[in-house]
Amino acid sequence: MSLFQKTRALPGGLAAQLSIWGIALLLCVLLAAMGCHSSSDADRHALTPQEERGKVIYDARCVTCHDPYSTSGRQGPGLKGVVRKHHLPSGAPANDDRARDAIMLGRRNMPGFQYALEEQQISDLLAYLHTL
Repeated sequence: MSLFQKTRALPGGLAAQLSIWGIALLLCVLLAAMGCHSSSDADRHALTPQEERGKVIYDARCVTCHDPYSTSGRQGPGLKGVVRKHHLPSGAPANDDRARDAIMLGRRNMPGFQYALEEQQISDLLAYLHTL
């Protein structure tokens, strides 16, 4: 006897109730699986080795003050899409030269990293900022 035949043999409306609950459970599982990936995950690409190195630096030096996936500020402004905008939060043009200056020299409450980071590390960090 197959599973379908056993289900049909259940008394009264129990078979229908089990079928409805089974479909509802399946829908919940599918919806939960779909919810595990945000639209921002879909927008992100696999990081290059340089971007990965920049992410490590960002996580060590920047993330406590700057949210990488939001424009909302912490102690400093959120940096989502920061180099894709026309202007940096400081008002300077959003390009690598101005972002490099902000990283090296600092801004208001932000310390400068010209003595803490090497030139290659700053380039790696800028490459990562382009992925935000």
